[in-house]
Amino acid sequence: MPKHSAGLLLYRRRGGVLEVFLVHPGGPFWAKKDLGAWSLPKGEFAPGEDALAAARREFQEETGFPTEGEFLPLTPRKQPSGKVIQAWAFEGDCDPGSIKSNTFTLEWPPRSGNIKKFPEIDRAGWFTLAEARVKIIPGQAGFLEELEEILQQEPA
Repeated sequence: MPKHSAGLLLYRRRGGVLEVFLVHPGGPFWAKKDLGAWSLPKGEFAPGEDALAAARREFQEETGFPTEGEFLPLTPRKQPSGKVIQAWAFEGDCDPGSIKSNTFTLEWPPRSGNIKKFPEIDRAGWFTLAEARVKIIPGQAGFLEELEEILQQEPA
C-alpha cells in the first residue's frame, strides 16, 4: 500500500505576477541542495484521516502559519517513490523569513552516536512559476502547471 501525503500550495499575485510559496527541507541531506529540492509544505497522514485537515495541520506545523480561505483541490500526484501526494491550492500571503518549523532528531554524523535536532523546514520563499519549476522536486511540478491552468480559467 503506497504512503499518502497531503499538502498545500499557497499562492499570491504581485503586480499581476503569480507567485507560489515553497519550502526547503531541513537536515543534513538537503543542506547543500537547491534546484529540484523545494516542496509544497506537506506530510503523511493516516488511513481514514481527512486529507485536507492533514494538509492544513502539516502546513501550520512546518511553517507556523495558519491556513484560511478557499482550498482548490488539485489532482493527486504519484511520486517516483510510490508515495501519493494530495494537494490543495489557496491564495494568501506570509513572510517566509518568519517560518517556525517543527523539528526532527537524527543521528548525525551517521553511526556517531550523536543525536541532533533539525528543523523539518530550514527556509521558505516566494517564487514565480518559472523559478518554482526549477526549484521544486520534479514529481511535484504538475501541481504548478495545474494551478496555472485553474487560474487562467478564472473570469477576469
